[in-house]
Amino acid sequence: MSKTLVIVAHPNLTQSRINKRWVQELSKHPQNITVHDIYATYPDGQIDVEAEQALVQSHDRITLQYPMQWFATPALLKQWIDEVLAFGWAYGPGGDKFEGKSLGLAYSTGGGAEAYQAGGQNRFSPSELTKWLELTADFVRAKFLPSHILHGAGHGLSDEELEANTAAYVAFLLATA
Repeated sequence: MSKTLVIVAHPNLTQSRINKRWVQELSKHPQNITVHDIYATYPDGQIDVEAEQALVQSHDRITLQYPMQWFATPALLKQWIDEVLAFGWAYGPGGDKFEGKSLGLAYSTGGGAEAYQAGGQNRFSPSELTKWLELTADFVRAKFLPSHILHGAGHGLSDEELEANTAAYVAFLLATA
């Protein structure tokens, strides 16, 4: 059975309703899932690239978990990708350390699903907004997995909806582990 590394990138996880709840549930499965909060680990934004690369190498699947902000990842997650998936490590000559791994996304959006489509308020689908991450997976020769999305974080999401989504997220990670 493979083990999943969940890179949690929420600038204020303690104030989060969704990502905090996801982390609470994921943390109940340490034998299959490693939860790694990069904002807590690197509050100064100084990423220990070697430590992060070692962590990635010890897992078969990597899931990037974040709240979508301005139609993208939070800044520290982008920095993590830029620094950890380095030339000579993840791509380029000798850069084969990510090859064969799987990369997935788990994120929340403020708007409802209807806002994320052609003709909707945000004009683009979630898969269009995350194309660059799919391309990143391809570039480092990883398999890109389907995304887990929770829409409507800012629009009266009920506790029941959050719990159902959380259970589906955990089940998805455990089923593909």
